[in-house]
Amino acid sequence: MKTRTLGKQGLEVSALGLGCMGMSVFYGSGNDDAASVKTLQHAMDLGVTFFDTAELYGNGHNEELLGKAVKGRRNSVIVATKFGLRLIDGGGVTPPNCSPAYIKAACEESLRRLDVDVIDLYYAHRVDPTVPIEETVGAMAELVEEGKVRYLGLSEAGAGNIRKGHAVHPLTAVQTEYSLWSRDVEPEVIPACQELGIGFVPYSPLSRGFLTGAFNKADDAVADGDTRSFMPRFKQEHFDANKALVDKLGEIAGAKGCTTAQLAIAWVLAQGDTIVPIPGTRKIERVEENLGALYVTLTAEDLAAIEAANPADAVSGTRYPEAAMSSVNL
Repeated sequence: MKTRTLGKQGLEVSALGLGCMGMSVFYGSGNDDAASVKTLQHAMDLGVTFFDTAELYGNGHNEELLGKAVKGRRNSVIVATKFGLRLIDGGGVTPPNCSPAYIKAACEESLRRLDVDVIDLYYAHRVDPTVPIEETVGAMAELVEEGKVRYLGLSEAGAGNIRKGHAVHPLTAVQTEYSLWSRDVEPEVIPACQELGIGFVPYSPLSRGFLTGAFNKADDAVADGDTRSFMPRFKQEHFDANKALVDKLGEIAGAKGCTTAQLAIAWVLAQGDTIVPIPGTRKIERVEENLGALYVTLTAEDLAAIEAANPADAVSGTRYPEAAMSSVNL
């Protein structure tokens, strides 16, 4: 397994991680805990060491699931989780809560659900606009001092808050959606991470599966409990234009002898050697396919062709509905 290092504190992880969210929530019904544990452990067998979860994902269910999978393998696994958001009964998500008291309580609950003694990488899931980032990171730093957390990170933070937080305690990673279709972090966030020596962890590098080429019509994404049916890019008014972009990528992938998904992940990997994508899946075969991206070499000509086929501003629709966009890159 190829590895990469996040941050300046020496956190070495597999060059591709695994996002665990979809095993518990948001992508439709039919989740199978036993099958998910098999998928997680198969990924470990293949050399994946970096696994990402959050208290939000099923209000702890996903952490418990990952905890079951890592039992007996803890020494070879990097466990990352996030605090600050929870599901609301009946649908929706709470506003971010990054108060010091909540952080301490949330960490104890995550440790219990994961059944581990220490969390390797602990993120604030979103910036809480009611709490100065210095207070949030200060409270997180106390967890490091207490030996409950090893490394710190922020998710969907803007460059200003990254700098302020990093000044309180070194940040090891910043996690944000990043893909060929979600490039709003390129002007400020990624440069700030590079300048400060902070690793960058892109979630949804396949744009919630759209960049796999698996969706042929808008209602392919509509399923019971599948939040993609509410995502602008999957809606009919945007779908056809975005499908045309995927088809162009498919042509390039075919010429490279790889899948469209592998090409899209390889593009993200090519943006810097401190970038570690965490594509999510519930299926063993998708884990294997995604790992194949590590062996897709993109030349300068390939990168230019990909850019021409999918320029930064080509995608139709925002990555989240309008209301949710207000909480990203704060």
